[in-house]
Amino acid sequence: MSVEHYLSLLQNNKEELISKSSEIARKNYGNEITFSRNIFVPVTQQCRNRCSYCGFVSDDPESWITKENYLQMIKQAKESKCSEILLTLGEKPEDKYQSAREFLVDQGFSSTFEYVHYFCEVALSQFLLPHSNLGVLPYKELEYLKDCNASLGLMLESSSDRLMSEGEAHQYSPGKNPSLRIEVIENAGKLKIPFTTGILVGIGETWDERIESLDALAKLSKKYKHIQEVIVQNFNPQQGTPMQRNPPPSEEEYLLSVSLARCILPSQISIQIPPNLNTERIIESLRCGANDLGGVSPISIDYINPNMKWHKEEELRQELEQQDYSLKARLPVYPEYEKYLSNRIRKIIEEHYRNEEAFSP
Repeated sequence: MSVEHYLSLLQNNKEELISKSSEIARKNYGNEITFSRNIFVPVTQQCRNRCSYCGFVSDDPESWITKENYLQMIKQAKESKCSEILLTLGEKPEDKYQSAREFLVDQGFSSTFEYVHYFCEVALSQFLLPHSNLGVLPYKELEYLKDCNASLGLMLESSSDRLMSEGEAHQYSPGKNPSLRIEVIENAGKLKIPFTTGILVGIGETWDERIESLDALAKLSKKYKHIQEVIVQNFNPQQGTPMQRNPPPSEEEYLLSVSLARCILPSQISIQIPPNLNTERIIESLRCGANDLGGVSPISIDYINPNMKWHKEEELRQELEQQDYSLKARLPVYPEYEKYLSNRIRKIIEEHYRNEEAFSP
């Protein structure tokens, strides 16, 4: 379908769009809603980018997670029956900060990439499954990470070059260049890496640009069949950022974006919503085509949106059951994408996560 077709539905027949997205979701996923029990590890908040909406980024050289801190987090993850180690960090901090270079050398590494690779190996040694998001990476580093990750992630956010221009959200963020991010997602496809990506709703993009972003992801998925989930994430204003007074997208705008994602993307791709950013509209989001709630941590906060607390797993379960949905824990890699994994990760899954007891909190 063309951009014009979806724009016409948005303007003239929103009910048809929502009805179609709901039909696709229920046909392919029924009433089962999935999530991943994880621990969020903010490896460092230093970052070469300065997105106008980001409250995560920091110049603080003390923001790095040390090896000792990490081992304690691994212990907590095992005690809480997490399966996923979510490794998120600022992009290429050593390109900008002398303190980042010094920290890495002090820890025995020459790059952030090497440091995260070490974290992945530690997680696997404890039978936990890493999901890493390091920002823009070259082909060779993606290839190297494939062996030690259950999945990798990189938000597209938007395919709009306009958002890189003066006064826009990505003006000071070279790593948010859409062509670079699309190249990473495509290279992951060439390497057959189970991949998570997504769009960010409400950072100044138009409906046309939103549709074009989803279409770009749909084309990559159809070509390589490696995108396992797409996050539809709503902008959440953060204090101390240039966009702190910008309004978040309205409920209607967000729900229609979820419906667009479900209709534009191939049906095998899960549509994920962040439940802590949508506490009052989880059920409505599911009715608009979402089927996954992403990572929900019993241990760590959401470091990207620290003002938005995670739900407790049992609370989510009860809320869904009241509306005839069921909640099911999953791994950071979906079953149909396990065939792409390295042998040792498949072995960990087979030996440690093939029974329901492994997912019991």
